[in-house]
Amino acid sequence: MSVLDRFRLDGKRLFITGGSRGLGREMSLACAEAGADVVLVGRNTESLETTAADIRERGQQAVTITADVGQLDQCESACQTALREHGPIDILINNVGGRRIDIPTADMPLEEWKRILDLNLNSTFLCTKLIGGAMVARGSGGRVINIASISGMVVNRDIGGRSYETSKAAVIHFTRATAADWAPSQVTVNAICPGGFMTEPNVKWAAENPAIITTFRDQIPAGDFGQPEDMGPLAVYLASDASRYITGASIVIDGGYTLW
Repeated sequence: MSVLDRFRLDGKRLFITGGSRGLGREMSLACAEAGADVVLVGRNTESLETTAADIRERGQQAVTITADVGQLDQCESACQTALREHGPIDILINNVGGRRIDIPTADMPLEEWKRILDLNLNSTFLCTKLIGGAMVARGSGGRVINIASISGMVVNRDIGGRSYETSKAAVIHFTRATAADWAPSQVTVNAICPGGFMTEPNVKWAAENPAIITTFRDQIPAGDFGQPEDMGPLAVYLASDASRYITGASIVIDGGYTLW
């Protein structure tokens, strides 16, 4: 097998949350180009169908499940539907997440705190338990990729909503713990920790907070934010046989921001 062949995903099936927009869309398309069929999960039916059509244009199968995985009953139902109707699943990307609030800790309602933990951490746990657990039970290996954040390693300046940092830090350590448990089953579990990427929500946030975003950009050694398509090759690597011997890793992709 050539080195490039080890990056192929032919015959594999990917389940990805938040797979129709932003970073999720680019990872979905990249995995499809590498040969994977894709089960897309997201809240917006229209964007799901658009991305599914783009995957089919690349010669791969794509199915969609409309669900808000931040609502844990919907998350569990989406996983069960995928396993029942579209399994087996070989690759899981837990991509859904976000800050969504800018509330100082002293003012944070408990329900808002829990809502963000459900979105970022508990949905990751549920999908890993159900989809990843099925990989372990099947006994033929698999790949779990958790989208964490550099915010699980450092604290963001001048913005509230510390439930985000807390939940992403927990995702990183959940990745490590699960990787240790599942390594004997040849199911690798790794995290990607993006820095600043100009996704649609971040473009909107930047327009509302230009001074903060300028400060952020000025502190990136590479000189600018990442683009969503930068995530695709890394996702393919972690999903493929090329990363067979990597598990429990948290790979930073931030243009050097966390080096300072």
